[in-house]
This record gives sequence, C-alpha cells and structure tokens, in this order.
Amino acid sequence: MVKWILVIAGFLLLSTLNAQSIRLEIKSLPEYHKADSDVYVAGSFNGWNPKDSNYRFLQTEKGTYYINLKLDAGKYEYKITRGGWDKTECKKGGAGIANRVLTVPADTSVQLVIEEWTDHIPPKPKLSTASKNVRIIDTAFLIPQLKRTRRVWIYLPPGYATSQTRYPVLYMHDGQNVFEDTTSFSGEWGVDECLDSMKKKCIVIAVDHGGGKRINEYCPYDMERFGKGEGSQYVDFLAKILKPYIDKKYRTLKDSRHTFIAGSSMGGLISMYAVLKYPTIFGGAGVFSPAFWVGPKIFDDIKTKGKNVNARIYFYGGKQEGETMIPDMLKAFAGMNRVSKSKMITVIRDEGKHNEPRWRVEFPLFYRWVMQ
Repeated sequence: MVKWILVIAGFLLLSTLNAQSIRLEIKSLPEYHKADSDVYVAGSFNGWNPKDSNYRFLQTEKGTYYINLKLDAGKYEYKITRGGWDKTECKKGGAGIANRVLTVPADTSVQLVIEEWTDHIPPKPKLSTASKNVRIIDTAFLIPQLKRTRRVWIYLPPGYATSQTRYPVLYMHDGQNVFEDTTSFSGEWGVDECLDSMKKKCIVIAVDHGGGKRINEYCPYDMERFGKGEGSQYVDFLAKILKPYIDKKYRTLKDSRHTFIAGSSMGGLISMYAVLKYPTIFGGAGVFSPAFWVGPKIFDDIKTKGKNVNARIYFYGGKQEGETMIPDMLKAFAGMNRVSKSKMITVIRDEGKHNEPRWRVEFPLFYRWVMQ
C-alpha cells in the first residue's frame, strides 16, 4: 500500500511539474467596453466553453484584465469572449478572426489586443444556405430523459416524395451547423449540398445542441470541471425516442447496418459512446476530432463494451487541434481494434484545425466510406 501511495504521489508531482504557467493579459480594449464587464477565455483546454467561471479574467487595481493558467506543454487554440459566442472578439469593423494559437513550451506571458466585440457591430444579414430538401421537423421536440426540448432538422433525398424507396439514416449532433449558415456559429458543414451530389442517398436527422448544456449533454460521464454528464440520457433519447419516431414517419431502413451517427469535438465523443451503448442500433459512426480528453472514461467503456460492437467507425483528427487529439484518437482506435471486429479507419491531417470548414471538407470522405 505504501508503495502505491508513493507512486501516486510521484505521478501527481510529475503532473504538477509538467504544467506550465501562462499569463494572458489584455493590453487594449474598445473604447466602449464597460470596465466591469466579465471577460472569459474559451479554447481547446476547456471544451470551448464561452462562459466558464474557471476561465474568467481577473482585474488589477488599474483595471487591466489578466488570467493565469496552468497548461501542459503543447499547442492550444482559443478566443476571448464576454460570456457567449455572440459576444466574441473580432476585427475592427466586425470581420471575424481566426482562433488564437498558444504554444506552451515553458512559462509564457501573452499580451492581447481586442479590437471589437461582435455584439457591438450591427449584424449583416445572412442568406439561407439550406437546400430545398431540408426542413425542420419540430422547433421544440421533447427530450423526456432530460426534460428539455430541442429543434430537430431533416434532410430528405431528392425524389423522396415521388418514390417508394427506403433509405439509410444518419443522425448528427450540433444541428445548427449541419445545413444552415444563418444558424451556424462559424459556418455550416454543407451536408445537404454534399448529399445532393452523392450517388448513394440517405436521410439525415440533425439535432440542435443545448447551448450552455452542450458539454453536459454530449458527455456520458460526470466531469469535475463541467459538472454532471448527461450523455447517457441524450443517447437514450436518440435510440428510444427519436429513432422510433423517424422510422414510423419516414421510409427508413431500420436495421443497424443502415443507421449511422456522427459529430465533431464533443459530438465525436458522444457518437463513439452511442455505438458502444447501442451496438444493435447504430452500425456506423463518424468520430470527428473527438474530445476524448473531456470524458477519458470512454477508454474504459471501449475495453468493456467494445467487444459487442461490429460497426463501421471513421476516426478523423487534425494535428493543429492540440497535443492530445491524435494520441487520444489513436488510443481509442487501438482499444477498439483489440476487442472488436469493427471495420475502422483513421484519417489524420497535418493541416487539420478544430473548426467547421475543416469538418465540411472531411464529411464527404466519411460519407462515401461509411456507405460502402
């Protein structure tokens, strides 16, 4: 017992030593910025939560905003917000900016200049980009397991109304970003345009994320940083409520060989979990840029539940998404490969970043592969 205590103590000490001290300091703010406004940093180190109280800037006596972080050596992406994705930093005049990049080889101090806040700029009207084959099933579809409602979208293949064909179904998370630019955060995946051009057709069901509850709903495990995990209940909703509803209302191929699930970041995590929990329902998954670091217990589930899975699983990750993205993804692939007969593929891009434009590029490759 003493030996194990010493080992654990040594590990904790090593983890502390590996963590680097980073100070972010805001050197300049717009003239209209209210001095008492809360400011946050959101990035790949906190699940891109725009209002995480643990990542709120403090102020010096002179009013200068600063925050001291402890991060392991590596590369991180981040943005500065005032508590929401509608209140992020932008360029003078309102143009968006790319994610900031923080490389942490040692103790670091970074001076930041905030030119504008997006909510101060009159919004430019966006034009709808959803194709005629997309519509909204319900703006308030009940999720009884969570006692919440959610908007649900559907894409029906061209010619659906005049044919008697039954189609595979792909379930996707973060529905705001799947078809429509006006509802997306930083661009849509263009899934409807992609499928319009594909020879093999399917129905796509996209469920909006829960805003401030997104991390909780897409993680099946309780989290010290983000609170209670509700992913198990969310997946129950997909499997037990939404899928039966879709199968009843539309001409679907109901078996697992024709039922798929896909998402990115936290959506990648919950897609992997859905296949593990319901292997007889979901026969394929698109696991894009999975945030396995938020729910590391997924590796335990892979060990214990992976043997029951015989699915098609597409793993995608980019090398510009942080130091742990590719190792975690390969760990999940290797774990599944040891216990499962699933057909799997990993795709790694040197230039891959953690954003919708990248996932839009990768989606057609996933779709062709999973539909083989």
